[in-house]
Amino acid sequence: MARDHRNAHALDSIVRARSFGRPIIRLMRAEYREEPCKTALNRVSNMPFKWSLNPYTGCAHRCTFCYVRGFERRADRPSDDRYGRAIRVKINVAEVLRRELGRASWKRELVAIGAATDPYQPAEGQYRLTRACLEALGAARTPLSLVTRGPMVVRDIDVLTDAARRAEVDVNLSIPTLDLEVWRRTEPGTAPPRARLRALKALVDAGIRAAVGLAPILPGLSDGPEQLAEVIRAARDAGATSVWCNLLYLQPGTREHFLENLARDWPEQLASYEHLYRGPFLERKVSEPIRARVAELRSRYGIADRRAVRLEPEPTPEQLPLAM
Repeated sequence: MARDHRNAHALDSIVRARSFGRPIIRLMRAEYREEPCKTALNRVSNMPFKWSLNPYTGCAHRCTFCYVRGFERRADRPSDDRYGRAIRVKINVAEVLRRELGRASWKRELVAIGAATDPYQPAEGQYRLTRACLEALGAARTPLSLVTRGPMVVRDIDVLTDAARRAEVDVNLSIPTLDLEVWRRTEPGTAPPRARLRALKALVDAGIRAAVGLAPILPGLSDGPEQLAEVIRAARDAGATSVWCNLLYLQPGTREHFLENLARDWPEQLASYEHLYRGPFLERKVSEPIRARVAELRSRYGIADRRAVRLEPEPTPEQLPLAM
């Protein structure tokens, strides 16, 4: 039976924003519902990875641009301002994962963590489900890729380094902008971008492959040449092993919520967005120059894997050469 922790374990997310030029603090309360899951790994098609893993359903970061809002709408769950106020905690996810990884049919294919929730949102500080899942994946020598906006990832450096000695491990810190005004208004429940950069540096210093993702880039808000250069310079200085980007994607569910917030915070941008996003994606004539700019900046600032220590998977017994 699911246990409702609306009162006992409700976690608060304190968010700094600005109103009429003055800093304000908004207090947002999230309700956490502990529920068992039947499966941990989700089969994925048409993606670079074949499996996804999400220890939570819902995300207290409540980013205005989050594409998961579209999935929530299709599942008949709130995709509007209520999204992120109720989080499902899959309390047995690590146990289920270990069982799935132990099957004879498991082929050790890449598992993506955090495709539909942030694995290091505030709840992880209490429940430690992501950490337990990382331990299970490492023990099963299963390659993993993780994406997060949460500096809490540094807590698990010990588990990540152990996993990286057994299989390929990639950590991606999503840092779409260093513009504090854009960050405050579009990522209300997240840690500051500079805190994420410090987390990335700690990961790289430990020998873990860690990238920066400018995801998503917002046309007219975070795509300026100097805005992009600022992020990529900072990524280089923190030791990012690579840099990648995605452009804003507005499917139904995300579109309505994002445009509503845009109209409130940047009303002068609304008409432009309604023109640019007549469909879910930007037209190539708009998106390609932005991608080209990121590629040029990546080259200009020499983004490369410069880790002093490089953790690599140890050969498995079946990979070791036979003694002559």
